[in-house]
Amino acid sequence: MIPLEHYLVFGAILFALSVAGIFLNRKNLIVLLMCIELMLLAVNTNFIAFSHQFGDMAGQVFVFFILTVAAAEAAIGLAILVVLFRNRRSINVDDLDSLKG
Repeated sequence: MIPLEHYLVFGAILFALSVAGIFLNRKNLIVLLMCIELMLLAVNTNFIAFSHQFGDMAGQVFVFFILTVAAAEAAIGLAILVVLFRNRRSINVDDLDSLKG
């Protein structure tokens, strides 16, 4: 049986990696979307660990809602990314600053 602390440390490491990926790589939009998905995975890991520890199913229900939102975010984000690539021929975040207005 794996103790709760191991799951929490694993979730914290995943969350820290995703935050570091967001701050270190501000060029590629695909990597930013992947880091956001990794952040949601870290939160899901903690929800599942606490749900199992306390014997409550509410954490697992929240995970289903988060996975639904993450799937929608990925689909919409990738669709926007495809449209931007067709118009700009680049997915560099610095090239997208001309969209302000």
